[in-house]
Amino acid sequence: MKVDDLVNRVDELLSMGQEVLASRRRSDWGEYVDSGLMSGFRSASLSFIERVYGSVHPHFSEIKEGADGSRPSDADKCIAVLRAVRSEIGGGWLFSIKGLITAEVFADFIEMAEHLLDAGYKDPAAVMCGGVLEEHLRQLCLKNGMEAVIFRDGKEIPKKADTLNADLARAEIYSKLDQKMITGWLDLRNKAAHGHYDEYTADQVKNLLSSVTEFMARVSV
Repeated sequence: MKVDDLVNRVDELLSMGQEVLASRRRSDWGEYVDSGLMSGFRSASLSFIERVYGSVHPHFSEIKEGADGSRPSDADKCIAVLRAVRSEIGGGWLFSIKGLITAEVFADFIEMAEHLLDAGYKDPAAVMCGGVLEEHLRQLCLKNGMEAVIFRDGKEIPKKADTLNADLARAEIYSKLDQKMITGWLDLRNKAAHGHYDEYTADQVKNLLSSVTEFMARVSV
């Protein structure tokens, strides 16, 4: 999903929030808004924030725990959170933060692969490194608003790593030379994954680890 799509969805939610506020009424007990509209607005906001940020993010808990009634102030709080979300997504902060987290996770997996290689397990090290590379390509596609899946018979199917590689090079996210190198790295990963262990050496896996690490640092998410 592209950034514009996310921003458009936030704008739709903000419009729902304004409809809720327009239903404001006063009684002997104070002001209130239409409970049905508020419930739908709150549920839609929580669903969106959970998908984008996760259920442990402060934005999620701020609405779930702090806007659980049918008062105008509950609607105002949801709207304030959504405006903050819109600012973060529109300003690129969301993907910058995700990129930092992704880099830390990938670094941990690369370190594990290095430990496996040092212990004499070149084959699982190659598979693990190739997996990190493939996910990095997927994250690059998402960062640049490119589809990382295809739709077949109504189902989402992740694109293969070679397809991601070709798409990214075609979009000039990185060079054709990078594309050729990545093709070679993926080929080594595939050999390891399919049991062709005698077709590559431990030194080649060592070079794979260092090359993939350098590439991910240079072409980062």
